Amino acid sequence: MTTTLNSAVKPRAEDSFAISFAPLSLEEIYAKSDDPANGAVVLMSGVVRNQTDGKPVIALEYQAYEPMALRVFYQIAADIRLSTSDVNRVVIHHRTGRLQVGEISVLVAVGCPHRSEAFEACQYAIDTLKHNAPIWKKEHWEDGSSRWVSIAACEQLEENCF
Repeated sequence: MTTTLNSAVKPRAEDSFAISFAPLSLEEIYAKSDDPANGAVVLMSGVVRNQTDGKPVIALEYQAYEPMALRVFYQIAADIRLSTSDVNRVVIHHRTGRLQVGEISVLVAVGCPHRSEAFEACQYAIDTLKHNAPIWKKEHWEDGSSRWVSIAACEQLEENCF
């Protein structure tokens, strides 16, 4: 699968995409991904962990360029459906703002008739989101210091970032 943003992709009504300041709900995302034709729902939850490379983390701060991030989410779903035609639902929600250790930063869920396709599509979605979506993360460490973590899309296209 490859993601391109050359044309405007419209989201499907049965899918759900969001960038939100509010906390994310596992139950809500699962419900949005559920469908009577599903044999599997795979849900990936990204959570703020307490360390990065052995350095104690107390919080992460996320910022996003929402219009473009949502376009990336729509394209991810379109790409998934091009490779796996029987996908029933794709749900991608990401938080912004300051999140504490243990809080959910991103939820991705895919509903399909079969588990193997659901697992593959969910992994593709989170990997592609992390690589292509204009969502920035700042790590706040226990010692009071902090640092913005670069995203792959900015490393490739520096003129589009900041």
